[in-house]
Amino acid sequence: MMRRSRFSLLIVTVLTLSLLGVAKAQEAEQTLIPEAEQTPETTQIPTFDIGNELTVAALRELEIEGSDILLEQTLANGYNYSQYIASYTSDGNKIYGLLTIPFGDPPEGGFKAIVFNHGYIPPSTYVTTERYVAYVNALASNGFVVFKIDMRGHGDSEGESQGSYFSPGYTIDAISALKSLQRMSVIDPEGIGMWGHSMAGNLTLRAMLMEPDVKAGVIWGGAVYSYDDLTQYAISDPSFSPSAAQTTGTRRMGQVLRETYGQPNTIEPYWQAVSLTKNIQYLEAPLQLHHAVNDDVVNIGYSRDLSRILTENGKFHEFYEYDGGGHNISSPYFEDAMLRTILFFQTYL
Repeated sequence: MMRRSRFSLLIVTVLTLSLLGVAKAQEAEQTLIPEAEQTPETTQIPTFDIGNELTVAALRELEIEGSDILLEQTLANGYNYSQYIASYTSDGNKIYGLLTIPFGDPPEGGFKAIVFNHGYIPPSTYVTTERYVAYVNALASNGFVVFKIDMRGHGDSEGESQGSYFSPGYTIDAISALKSLQRMSVIDPEGIGMWGHSMAGNLTLRAMLMEPDVKAGVIWGGAVYSYDDLTQYAISDPSFSPSAAQTTGTRRMGQVLRETYGQPNTIEPYWQAVSLTKNIQYLEAPLQLHHAVNDDVVNIGYSRDLSRILTENGKFHEFYEYDGGGHNISSPYFEDAMLRTILFFQTYL
């Protein structure tokens, strides 16, 4: 009896090992399926019949090119830099701007450069050499090439001035300016940042989500990052008057989008798709924010909310609040804000 039990046990053991061998072989076959034959999971990016060109996904797909920069007019020198009215091509439009270049030979690798994006100024009254004079002078005097571009439809720039919040045109102009600066032999193509004020804060952050060649960004008194903010805080700019392009037909684009998708609300897919803060994962470069508590045009809540979201998402940034100075962060706060701006660009470009 004992011998028969051992024999039965031996048969059971052999059968068990055989079954385990088959299971192992099947597992090995599954493991050895070529990777190319496996079907990866894909994330569908939604598209929209109206306003899709404003979504971050669509903007990131654009291939934006620069052009040679032409020096159209030589202006009086600044403290330690030359000044020119210059032009480049963006989206088929000839765009003008104020270009400063430091005196002397460029350092090894080339000068660092800044695409300077102006805030809202009525297109009908915009003049290239006016406004932001102290801002450009401070940056240019500290050794940066500065290109203060005239957005499409401003000054002599071609194209329609459709605003920054509901049209990608100004952002395309800014990235085209960066790509054009990269063609200049005196400039470090890997050392270009962006500065934006007010309306152009929105533009600058959008450009940073689209274009990794923006190596650092600085925003003063910036507005509209989620579009919910636009509903919550609004913007109080007495100088605003919509251009003819913005009022084509009887409705502006912002009105069309609201009628199609409802009031801005990032619970809704479209407003998620165009929200900069909902797509903040694409931000790669350091960002610096400045805002005055008494800004009566763009509520400081815009920058506070953006700073909170940047912190929650682990994005490197600096945020400075000022007790006064208003929308332009004027003196005596201007000096501190500009010094911080210069040091930031010197560190990260």
